[in-house]
Parts: sequence; structure tokens; C-alpha cells
Amino acid sequence: MPDLIESEAQLDAMLAQPDDRLIDFMRQLEGDLIILGIAGKMGVSLGQLAVAAIEKAGVEKNVYGVARFSDADARGRLEAAGVRTIQCDLLDRTAVAKLPQSPNVLFMAGRKFGTGGEEPLTWAMNTLVPANVADHFRDSRIVAFSTGCVYPLARVDSQPDETTPPDPIGEYAQSCLGRERMFEYGSNRWGTPVCLYRLNYSIDLRYGVLHDIATKIWHGQPVDNSAEAFNVIWQGDANRQALLCLGHCSSPASILNVTGPETLETEAVARQFGELLEKPVQFTSTPGDGCYLSDSSQATKLFGSPSVTADQLIRWQAHWIKTGGRSLGKPTHFEISDGAY
Repeated sequence: MPDLIESEAQLDAMLAQPDDRLIDFMRQLEGDLIILGIAGKMGVSLGQLAVAAIEKAGVEKNVYGVARFSDADARGRLEAAGVRTIQCDLLDRTAVAKLPQSPNVLFMAGRKFGTGGEEPLTWAMNTLVPANVADHFRDSRIVAFSTGCVYPLARVDSQPDETTPPDPIGEYAQSCLGRERMFEYGSNRWGTPVCLYRLNYSIDLRYGVLHDIATKIWHGQPVDNSAEAFNVIWQGDANRQALLCLGHCSSPASILNVTGPETLETEAVARQFGELLEKPVQFTSTPGDGCYLSDSSQATKLFGSPSVTADQLIRWQAHWIKTGGRSLGKPTHFEISDGAY
């Protein structure tokens, strides 16, 4: 890994670089892949990574990418990489029924921000769409992206693992549990192998918790430290693990927490950014009673440690902000603990 990332082209190339394990896995995996909801923050790089791994494995597979594609640029980048794009509204059951069958499905579609005031749409996107998909792809294996927000708030010394019962706060998190239940229902009814992929938080420098904190410090704004701590994972590692999870689907559905092994304290990270950016650091509050954390030791056992450490991510992020790297303008709102997004 480089000491620093100097350009968006370099960043995108790194996100699409498969390792030997993923290449070997693609060589053994049977059949095509279809990625649903591919046009979001992670999906484009996931599609590019899948194509790159298949090419390096020397095998022939189609990678289909499905979304509404309101962002024409995302569609163009995917097609340039070799992804076969399909425009589809996944809320439309008839349209979903026309999608090509594929033995390998990665489900990324969902709704989070703007839930307040539009709760019915959030519930439709996060439960009705999964029901449509689980039905149509009942004979496939499905990796369904989810979130650590389905867990209760935790303290640093008691992070939820996959055996922790869900206890979602607020309608967004409740709808995410609903998404999981739809895929679990499909798995139980039709024997569909499923892996529930509970992610928090992915980092690609243009967005993410580290981007949020560093940006506030760079602009002289106080950091909200009501969330005492958080976990992060390099988006390249998160995408690699998502593809490898196709080999860990089961019926009943399996569950996997996906994040880095480090627990980062918000105040300590902010002060580190202050030093790297040579800016003063201010805080808006004191840590609250809990925050969203996940124990990812099971993923580490299966896939090994992430290729990029949290400290490396912090240094990359500081340099990215300092040199004017592009932002997606999509804050994570990681500090929110009442479920109101």
C-alpha cells in the first residue's frame, strides 16, 4: 500500500485491485454475478473489483449491475469496466421478475438518509424490495448488505457480535432489521443460501466517518463526540469480504459483522487529525451512553486482517483533505444515537 493517495484515479485503481485470495475464489466460483443497487457509494467499486478479479482468474463470467441509474456517470464507469448494466426499479415486482437469473447475488439496495418524514418510502425500500428480490432469486445464493445499526447501542468494552440479539433504534434501523427478516424468510421458505453482511463503517476517503471528522477540523468546526467510539474498514477490504461472503451463505441465513478490528475513540482520532492537519480541535459535547460498535473477530478468522489499518486510513484521510480531495458530500451521521436520520 502507498504511504499516501494523491489522486482520485489512484484511489479508484486501489479499490478495484483484487488480492490473490479473491482471484482464486473467483476461479472456483460457479456462474455469473448480479449486483443489485450497484450505483451507490460502494457499488461501483464493488463491480469494478469483481470484474478485475474475474479477469485475473482467467475465467469467463458476466457481472450484471442493476440500479435505477439516476447517475449516468456511475453507469458509464461500470460499463467501461466491463459490468453489464441493467436499469430497473427494484420496487417494481414485474421489473424484478425480468432480471436475469444468476447463481450469485449481492444485494446493496436500501434507503437511509432522509428517512425522517418519508418513513413509508424507507420501509418500502428496505423491506418490500428485499421481498421482491428474495422471491425472484430464491434459487441463488445471496449476500445481503445490512448494517451494525440493527444492534443495540454498545460500550467500548461490550461490542456486539453475531450472537447479540438485534435491538434497533428508530425507524431506519428497524426497517434494516425488516430487510434482514425478508431474506431470512426467503432462506427458510425456499432454502436459499443467504449471508447477512452487517457493515460499519466503510472508508474510501471521499466519504466516511474519518472524512466527516477531518472535514470539520479542517474547516474549524467543532467535532460532535457524543458517539464515544466507532469502527471503520477500508472500502477495498469491505468489498473483497462481500465477494468472499458468497462462499459463506447458508440456510438458515448466516450473519457476519464486517468492519476493522480496531475500536477508535472519537476524541483520540480528532486530536490525531488536529496534529496531521495542523488545526485546533474543538468538541461539541461529551460522550453519550452508547454508540454503534461491532465485534468483527469472526470475519477476521474467515478472511484475515484488513489490508489497511485504521492508522493508515487516518493518515490517508488527512492528506486527502489537506490536498483538496473530492468529497461526495454524504455525511455518515455516525454521531446519531436516537435513530433519527
